[in-house]
Amino acid sequence: MENVHLAVEEEDIYSGYNDYNPTFDSEELENDVGFQQAVRTSHGRRPPMTAKFPGTAIGARPLATAFGARIPLASSMGRPMTGAVQDGAARPMTAVRAAGYTSSLTRGSTFDPLGQSKGPAPPLEGKNEDTPEEKIKILEKKVNDLIEESCMAQSIGALQLALEKAKEAGRKERALVRQREQSGNAEHINLDLTYSVLLNLANQYANNEMYPEALNSYQVIVKNKMFSNAGRLKVNMANIYVKQKSYPKAIKFYRMALDQISNAHKELRIKIMQDIGVVFVRMGQYSDAITSFEHIMSESPNIKTGFNLILCYYAIGDRERMKKAFQKLISVPLGIDDEDKYIPSNDDNDSNMVIEAIKNDKLHQMERNLKVLAEKYIMTAAKLIAPAIETSFATGFDWCVDIVKSSQYIELANDLEINKAITYLRQKDFNQAVETLKTFEKKDSRVKSAAATNLSFLYFLEKDYDQADRYADLAMTADRYNPAALINKGNTVFVKQDYEKAAEFYKEALRNDSSCTEALYNLGLTYKKLSRLDEALDCFLKLHAILRNSAQVMYQLANLYELLEDPQQAIEWLIQVLSVTHTDPQALAKLGELYDSEGDKSQAFQYYYESFRYYPSNIDVIEWLGAYYIETQFCEKAIQFFERATLIQPTQVKWQLMVASCYRRSGNYQKALETYKDIHRKFPENVECLRFLVRLCTDMGLNEVQEYATKLKKVEKMKEIREQRVKSGRESSSRGRREGNAGSADGAHGSSTKGERLSAKMRSLPGSNEPYEASSPKEIDASYVDPLGPQMERPKTGAKRRVEDDDFADEELGDDLLPE
Repeated sequence: MENVHLAVEEEDIYSGYNDYNPTFDSEELENDVGFQQAVRTSHGRRPPMTAKFPGTAIGARPLATAFGARIPLASSMGRPMTGAVQDGAARPMTAVRAAGYTSSLTRGSTFDPLGQSKGPAPPLEGKNEDTPEEKIKILEKKVNDLIEESCMAQSIGALQLALEKAKEAGRKERALVRQREQSGNAEHINLDLTYSVLLNLANQYANNEMYPEALNSYQVIVKNKMFSNAGRLKVNMANIYVKQKSYPKAIKFYRMALDQISNAHKELRIKIMQDIGVVFVRMGQYSDAITSFEHIMSESPNIKTGFNLILCYYAIGDRERMKKAFQKLISVPLGIDDEDKYIPSNDDNDSNMVIEAIKNDKLHQMERNLKVLAEKYIMTAAKLIAPAIETSFATGFDWCVDIVKSSQYIELANDLEINKAITYLRQKDFNQAVETLKTFEKKDSRVKSAAATNLSFLYFLEKDYDQADRYADLAMTADRYNPAALINKGNTVFVKQDYEKAAEFYKEALRNDSSCTEALYNLGLTYKKLSRLDEALDCFLKLHAILRNSAQVMYQLANLYELLEDPQQAIEWLIQVLSVTHTDPQALAKLGELYDSEGDKSQAFQYYYESFRYYPSNIDVIEWLGAYYIETQFCEKAIQFFERATLIQPTQVKWQLMVASCYRRSGNYQKALETYKDIHRKFPENVECLRFLVRLCTDMGLNEVQEYATKLKKVEKMKEIREQRVKSGRESSSRGRREGNAGSADGAHGSSTKGERLSAKMRSLPGSNEPYEASSPKEIDASYVDPLGPQMERPKTGAKRRVEDDDFADEELGDDLLPE
């Protein structure tokens, strides 16, 4: 094998491929000795040859076959076999030079197409940060990071931090520009980065209400011609002028922005025109505002603009145009899908799964909110224009109802009818309100329940509890899950003192609506009536967690702690009441009473006196203050309080006697004598006054002492006779009753008649120490209505007051009512 070599082509190793190879000539196969021999023997099934060197197909050992030793032969065209080695040079595999083979591979070299024998690649060369280009890139990244941090801080409400980051970004951006100029790359200034820095800084100034600085920053951007579309920022400048109430400047900048925005941006132009109309409304220029709103309604109508247009027509009092604007308002397309789309079908499970997934998604919530907003604007507009478009508000409401019935908002017609009844209530026309509500008895269940709830409430206020109970039952029949109806039913049972049953209705209302505060409040009152104070306390503590600033709830908590004999807790809750209602005289008086029971007279005096300042007609407070000054030996100061009591109850002699007593105690005997004489003229039968007159005249040595002594004896004698007559009348009355029990009923009646008449007459006479005018004293009914007094024990009705948050701040009642 040492003399066996493979043929190697010197010049072109790939030559000969286009030559015809007679081996593939099938016609000569019969004459081919080698082929015939291979067919007859196992010559064609010999094992493959192994390579002597890696990457070759020829081995170094001879191959043994049936014919003995064989040597590799060249191809029939004289081309060397692939992979053979000749003269120490290895021939590469055909057409695979790119995989790492080379024609100059020497004998004994290994196959290494990936070049791994050369060792690991050298490390990457580090960037040289000292070059101007690298410094500029690093600085640009820092500016972008600062802008992003500023925006993130603003999104979480950290406005001051956002402003600081924006200012720092501005400083670094200016340093970046200077560095570019120094490096000779001034023409490569990043305008987008400069624009972002200035815009963010202006926005942060505006968010922090630093309006002059924000306007200056916006002005820098707008005046720079290198910034494209910078004119749109005049809208931001106009918004700042609106906040500053510089409405003419705001109009000017809105119009400048409108001129710089092409008609291709239709939606943006519509929004700017809407802002212009709103500013004109604030300026009171309704005609100019109408022009803007009418253009918007003709180009791209929307609910908010339609409502604003109605407000402008209402402001100028144009009835016909109000009607047309209302018709346009209810015909504005909302662009939302029908609710039937979200009703699942029974056939297609895949569709039902899709519907279940989308019926509460963000898009459906947005559609619902848009529909609720549209209904709110339509209801408010109808209530606003109904009294103005016709001669009477009833006719106007009827017109609005007819228009709404013929629109896509047909379900609002019933709500308008209920609002018509509420308007009657505001006009104190209760009969018309009741008649209007009664028309809903044959309507669908929802409307019937709302109308019956309001009727029950009205009859409850009029103390017609039977009718209130009837309509409460009707409302519950129409809608058993109506918490307002259940509360009204509970109230009718409450006034009949069936507290256990009332509590059940309130509990059911809470099960239907756990956030119903009226039911929880009334349940607490019911437990209080049943002396279940711990349960009542639990109810009011839960209610306090919902209504943190409700003075009524805190007062009830104070009262419950007082009943539980925990005065310190009661005092704490009353102090919280005063933190909400600083000038409530009843709470101040109650706090004074609690401090007095605890023995803290100074604190009690402070709160009693504050109560007197805010409500100087409370007899109990006046009496306590007067007694306090007498106890502390300041009788002169007590006089003003007893004189106030005299003005409030002029038929009560005791207050005038207290005034005279204070003069006497303070040593002013002359004034005391005059006061006693004045009391004697008004109440000549008063024994106590005559006694003090006799004593004073005696001490002062006056000649009138005998006259008053004689009058005193007469009055005392009359008092004795009166007592005897009363005593004898009682005895005869009791004797008559005994005789009546022993004899016939008629006899008993006849024998006791005279005694009863005498007894009644005696009882009608005043006592010896009271004048005849004071025989049936009546306290003056003060005009003050105490918000935390006994009326708080009355249960709340199940109706609710709903305040609409519209431009006119019109407080309106919803389907359910609350007592005024």
